Amino acid sequence: MKRLLAAALVAFVATAHAAHDGPASLDAALAQGKREHKPVLIDFQAVWCYSCYYMASHVLNGKEWDDLNTKIVFYEADADKPADQAWMKKLNVHFLPTYVAIGPDGEELGRILAERPRETFYPEVAALLSGDARLSKQKADAAKGSMAAVADVLDTYQQRYEGKEGMAWFDTLPPMVRNVSDKDKRVALAKQRLLLLQANGAKDDKGIIDAATKVLAGNIGCERPYVLDDLVSASASQPADARKALLQPQKAPYEQFLDTQVFTASPACADQRSAVLTAADLDAALDDHAAEQAVLRKAIDLSRDRLHGDLRSDRNLADNLRVYLVRAKAGDELDTLEKQLIAAYPDDYVYNYRYGRRLVEAGKAAEGLPYLEAAAKKAYGANEITVASFRVKALRALHRDDEARKLVAKTVAAQGKAFPEQAKKLQDALNS
Repeated sequence: MKRLLAAALVAFVATAHAAHDGPASLDAALAQGKREHKPVLIDFQAVWCYSCYYMASHVLNGKEWDDLNTKIVFYEADADKPADQAWMKKLNVHFLPTYVAIGPDGEELGRILAERPRETFYPEVAALLSGDARLSKQKADAAKGSMAAVADVLDTYQQRYEGKEGMAWFDTLPPMVRNVSDKDKRVALAKQRLLLLQANGAKDDKGIIDAATKVLAGNIGCERPYVLDDLVSASASQPADARKALLQPQKAPYEQFLDTQVFTASPACADQRSAVLTAADLDAALDDHAAEQAVLRKAIDLSRDRLHGDLRSDRNLADNLRVYLVRAKAGDELDTLEKQLIAAYPDDYVYNYRYGRRLVEAGKAAEGLPYLEAAAKKAYGANEITVASFRVKALRALHRDDEARKLVAKTVAAQGKAFPEQAKKLQDALNS
């Protein structure tokens, strides 16, 4: 997904999880769960993940969090570390944060994708831990004719990014169940979501447009920004008039979504960033640039109001503000904010890297390189390669090619075995 994307291990995460002295690895966590007859709750996150900032500061703390930790083995998986990234591939995790519950017997109990408000997250976790979301149970209930179970199974496949597998399972249901379930609105919507997943995987714009339009006609709540984003992206190659005719009907329902579920005192949807950026992308696709700027400025002003000048009070909001300023091309405001973010969050590589990268991309290699070098001191794993790639770009722009080659060799030696694809791209950057 584009927003991953869409959102940490830094100060807020450390504070939120300080009371939890967890296992050293996911393998150790699973062994502990089996030994203690407890489920394991895995939090797949990363230091650059804005939705993870939200969960760390707003949800994974307080009494509910303390109570939950007495019932589970908790493991915080870092997407930038080799062993945890291997588990992401094994469990088919594509979105951060993703929370995966594994029973003491090793079977997945279910998963939760993306950030959630506190009042939504804990009931969802409780449902997972009850075993009702276990795929084997859902399938058994579906085969007996439960329409809710059929929809649950299809939704589970969607969460696991297994569109083809989900539709193949549906085809194995008894004809009587299949024929009746097709008339069920929730099942019909779940099938379209799987078809959308398949079309995205195949990069089939026509299939994406067809499935996304049908999904958007349903009651999809906080998923609306992601599905509309698929529709906007897939329609980019259409003639302008045809694209506007396709997208214009989405404008009114999306504005209602923003007004009732995002721009409120207590938002029902926690991922404000995706909601705002999708709105701006929709307006841009409709050539309504005044509306595009208006929604961005509204989000900028709202974020500033809620931060009260304290960037450390809510890292998710602070990082959202940065992205809104990037999208609005508010260069001077962004320069000021990024320097403030570097000062506010000095314990990781992220903001030095982002500011340094932006300077290098703007043709200011000499100004950007010191920030990238500062970022390199805190980088590790996959993000060490990411930082190195822009240091190389800056060094080459400054005609310091020997230093660039030495940096690539050092980085590949340290991280190449664990991250071969990223390491190859870094080596290729020397020849680009």
